[in-house]
Amino acid sequence: MKRKQAIKSVMIALGIAGIIAVSLGGYVARSGSTGEFSMIKVEKSRQYNAGKFKNDTPWNEPSFLEYGPTMWEFLFGGKNRTPDHDLPVQAVDLTHFTSRNFNQLNATWMGHSSVMLNVDGHRILLDPVFEEKISVFGPTRFNGAVPLSVEQLPEIDTVLISHDHYDHLNKDTIIRLHEKVGIFAVPPGVGSILVSWGVPGDKIVELDWWEESELANGLTLVATPAQHFSGRGLTDRNRTLWNSWVIISPNHRVFFSGDSGYFDGFKKIGDQYGPFNMTFIECGAYNEKWHPVHMYPEETVQAHLDLRGEILHPIHWATFNLALHTWYEPMDRLVRAAGKNNVKTALPVAGATSVFNGEIPDSHWWTHHIPD
Repeated sequence: MKRKQAIKSVMIALGIAGIIAVSLGGYVARSGSTGEFSMIKVEKSRQYNAGKFKNDTPWNEPSFLEYGPTMWEFLFGGKNRTPDHDLPVQAVDLTHFTSRNFNQLNATWMGHSSVMLNVDGHRILLDPVFEEKISVFGPTRFNGAVPLSVEQLPEIDTVLISHDHYDHLNKDTIIRLHEKVGIFAVPPGVGSILVSWGVPGDKIVELDWWEESELANGLTLVATPAQHFSGRGLTDRNRTLWNSWVIISPNHRVFFSGDSGYFDGFKKIGDQYGPFNMTFIECGAYNEKWHPVHMYPEETVQAHLDLRGEILHPIHWATFNLALHTWYEPMDRLVRAAGKNNVKTALPVAGATSVFNGEIPDSHWWTHHIPD
């Protein structure tokens, strides 16, 4: 009897540790040091010191023991952290994404931080996760099925990866996807992970903060700062860098935050590369304990203003259970803050497309799925 109770206690502890790990970045999994592919780029980075990357503003991450009460709440506390039923999902209409027309900007939200983006005919994927779960032990999508399978995708020009956390860099998706992709643009260190999964090195471009890369037909990518951290296991914390991204085409400019706390970097990016037609900025999985690396919804709006954005498309919400707040709180708060600041927002259901200078979904669809 005592042995069974001990085993049960160990399983609960592992479960708690796993949930905390994914909220803050990655499940306990096989980790590894930076491979040869990335080492030169890593060691040249200004953000790299003593074997790890760092933010310009240090984050004093709480110890494992300090997370004890939070771990318990992850497993057993909180109400309405997940919906009572599957959230709506719309089958993807590929018409806009596949078009090679020169003057266009459209975005199809796949849930969380995954976006299918067409910028002047360039087909770009942002942090593609085309799985119902982000890992074997991970949470399942609130909206059930993925709006589109990898097999349905056309050829992809560029995949942008913001950082190596499991809800942004998915192994199964990359393995099934990479033969369709022309270029993977990633932060220093992430290239070695892709190579280990079978992606050819000549398809990978690693860019450090403020570095630019000119691709075909007038498309420029700029790796810009974020305030976050990295790691896919227990021993590889901050061995790879985390980026936000600026996408510049002849007719449009787009910003993608990846994951980040609020910091003065948004204004610096806006001053140097703005204004932006659309910004894709995280809005969800925040908490006072990790506020430096995940911003509150009001800060999402402020970041958009700092960037001098025109249309704000919130991401990183209503898909996976990664925090202690209710699943709908991020958007309730963001909508209020956006209204106060006259910010235009794109608020699609998963699978829907927002067309710049065209149809921008903005109904408050989540309000119909909140319990009475």
